Amino acid sequence: MKLKRGKLTILFALLAYLALTALLAAGCSGGGGSGSGAGDGREPYKVGAVIDISGPSSSLGVPERNTLQMLADKVNAAGGINGHPLELTILDNKSDETEAVLAVKKLINQQRVAAVIGCSSSGPSMAMIDTVQKEQVPMISLAAASSIVEPVEERKWVFKTAQSDIVTVNRLISYLQEKGLTRVAFLYMNNAYGDGGRKAFSAAAAKAGLQIVAEEKFEATDKDMSPQLTRVKASGAQATVVWAIPPSASIVTKNYRDLGLTMPLLHSHGVGNQNFIELAGTAAEGVILPIGKLAVSDQIPDSDPQKKVLTAYIDEYSKRYNAPPNSFGGYAWDAFYLLVAALEKAGPDRAGIRDELEKTRGFTGVSGVFNMSPEDHNGLAEDSMVMVQIRDGQWKLLD
Repeated sequence: MKLKRGKLTILFALLAYLALTALLAAGCSGGGGSGSGAGDGREPYKVGAVIDISGPSSSLGVPERNTLQMLADKVNAAGGINGHPLELTILDNKSDETEAVLAVKKLINQQRVAAVIGCSSSGPSMAMIDTVQKEQVPMISLAAASSIVEPVEERKWVFKTAQSDIVTVNRLISYLQEKGLTRVAFLYMNNAYGDGGRKAFSAAAAKAGLQIVAEEKFEATDKDMSPQLTRVKASGAQATVVWAIPPSASIVTKNYRDLGLTMPLLHSHGVGNQNFIELAGTAAEGVILPIGKLAVSDQIPDSDPQKKVLTAYIDEYSKRYNAPPNSFGGYAWDAFYLLVAALEKAGPDRAGIRDELEKTRGFTGVSGVFNMSPEDHNGLAEDSMVMVQIRDGQWKLLD
């Protein structure tokens, strides 16, 4: 009997353990999803990003990747979107157009994302348009070329957060007119970004009565632009405008100073990061350009509607990465929160997201106040930019 009683005791203990385990499992499984947290078993909202993390445009892509990761973590820590966790997949296009197309197809066909952010530069962004248009997936580019979103009737699914070429060009033209500089040399990168700037500047200059006395191009991988600048020096130009991004933008700036050119040197907003100054060194001194307000956030009045957004972004990014953000990271901030706002209203429905993006009105972001419409998939006006000059290695407000 002692043996039998021992066996019964063990049996009862085992049954009790199994019953308790079953009760605990039932209590943890959810089953109806009454909670609103991001981890309560709800299907994730899947979005993707194709960023120029490596290659010639990496100075743009790295802060954009960092910003997207930071914001995705923040949203999920706060409970996700409508209680759904945000699943963000970031792919590197290596600053290459073919890689960008392969990446966006992977996101759409394998990851089944609801929307795509990217790319960092204009060429890869342009390369992805055909795919997102055919697949009817909303895309928010972080690049500048106006042709990314124009003509709008051929870009129904495409939006962007960087100021368009024409916005930057108009600020440059206004500055040149104010200073009475009518003979201008124009240098540009031989790619989609540079060509977009060339077309926009040429058209605006003609309307404004400015004369382009020299027009020179260079490759993104060129290490010396002295031959082009020698021709600029002999052209009789009163000012030079360069449309490029680092590192080539920094190289042409150093060459400019080395050749003893003293006329005003103006750049596009493509140099709006500290990497440009670091690579150009003292040659960057005196460079003038239009840029978003982030670079001079401490110099704009507290009454500016962007002030709080800019201050919060700088503080958050700096604490996480031990370095300040730049305008390119700001483009990612804007794209992320524009997409979050659309997801909150439409859920992961691609057509619904597209429609909500197009309805954006009065969205205060890092790059400006966005007002999109069926005729405008960028939504930024000239007041989103200010004129700055680099002095003592710092951005100084001219306005």
